[in-house]
Amino acid sequence: MSIPKTVTNFLDKYKIKYQTINHKTVYTAYDKAATLKVKPKIVGKTLLVKLDKNPALVLIPANKNLDKKKLRKIAKAKTIDFLKETWMKKNLKGIKIGAIPPLGNLFKLKTFIDNSLLKEPKIIINGGDYNWSIKISPAVLKKIIPDLVIGNFSETKNEFLSNLFQNLSKRGRKNVPSLSGFYRKRCQNS
Repeated sequence: MSIPKTVTNFLDKYKIKYQTINHKTVYTAYDKAATLKVKPKIVGKTLLVKLDKNPALVLIPANKNLDKKKLRKIAKAKTIDFLKETWMKKNLKGIKIGAIPPLGNLFKLKTFIDNSLLKEPKIIINGGDYNWSIKISPAVLKKIIPDLVIGNFSETKNEFLSNLFQNLSKRGRKNVPSLSGFYRKRCQNS
């Protein structure tokens, strides 16, 4: 299979430059970076979230996690949660789950992009299939997604684990492990 026609037609409509990349089957942005032998910070990880009752797309680098508190604040939402696969199957026909391109206006969804991706000259985003990706300039994404929301809502994996353990400790959980050398070493390698 290749990039779905709905995606290429959408991109071609804007007469922009982009490159399609064929690669082995991957299911995560981090694996895509390893497969393509590129730094994870230039590979976008597309997340589907529900902000209050509104679905939205979020694009963050492969080497980071979503900071839900920061996104909730930027989006001015009371609640945030990840969307279920059943919603994706029903509303994003022809697109493989886990390979959703961050083209919110194609799907009539608000789109958020993390600042760190905009600093890169080119980024690699999902193409709608597990074997295909799109290399594109972040400036082009800004052009073709007019209501794109830009902000800082990702955190390194080390920050993520540290915040997780702090939150567990605050909730009075007994025997909460500290951020051990194992986790520190693992996060530094990502």
